[in-house]
Amino acid sequence: MKKIVVAGGSGFIGEPLVHRLVTRGDDVAILTRNPSKIHAGRGVSWNPPSEGSWVDEVAKADVVINLAGENVGGGRWTEARKKRLMESRVAATSALVGAMSRKPNRPRTLISASATGYFGDRGDEPLDENSIPGSGLLAEVTKRWEERARGAEPFARVVILRFGIVMASDGGALAKLLLPFRLGAGGPMGDGRQWMPWVDREDVLRLIEWLIDHDTARGVYNVTAPNPVTNRDFARILGRVLHRPSILPTPAFALRLILGAQMANEMLLSGQRVVPKRALEEGFQFAYPELDAALKHAIS
Repeated sequence: MKKIVVAGGSGFIGEPLVHRLVTRGDDVAILTRNPSKIHAGRGVSWNPPSEGSWVDEVAKADVVINLAGENVGGGRWTEARKKRLMESRVAATSALVGAMSRKPNRPRTLISASATGYFGDRGDEPLDENSIPGSGLLAEVTKRWEERARGAEPFARVVILRFGIVMASDGGALAKLLLPFRLGAGGPMGDGRQWMPWVDREDVLRLIEWLIDHDTARGVYNVTAPNPVTNRDFARILGRVLHRPSILPTPAFALRLILGAQMANEMLLSGQRVVPKRALEEGFQFAYPELDAALKHAIS
């Protein structure tokens, strides 16, 4: 049994992860602003940079998992919101690393989220964990996020997870796409040539558990399925799985009008052809390496 602390443990990835860890017998504390809403594990109040009992929980943990950060797709990227996207990640990660540093001689692991937005818009270029960062807001946010997590390297095994688009029907990008596709109004975005680094949520949870238990794992891991697809192929496969037509494109100008140019360009009209080179080389096996099987699993 491990003593595990999860920041962001009530979210789209965090909540099912906590259930998984509790089920296998770990002692799991969830850092949250509202402990009364936690139904699995132990809710612990936190509001960084304010201190409280959460500091001691983090300092004594065997594993700290950092999934905290404001939802990138939760609203238009106003200047105020762009600032919150950056600060919510930097502040939470800095607070966790600071709490861990209070017991620097204790063996422990920090697993900290990042995203494939780190690579920026890279066209058809294959990207693995050694590829250089790109440019844009998401690239800058993830670079700062990862820098803060690496601050724990003098006293922890640090693992950084660059998430692709996580697939599950109860949240994330797929939940937003299901209704228009079921109505026959789905299709590619813009020209549809942008690459989509996707991953089934079940494989995300399995990989995090694998990284917890493999003490030699450290550094950056791309958390994406081995077979990325273009947005056009994604639309075609989702339509086939739902038995609906998927030929109605959403013009790039409409997305820019609705979301603003920067948000539309970085989130929907650009992409990264990312592969999980390290996980595959080190023996992790994806349960859902192909998109059609992953979509059938997510929707079922």
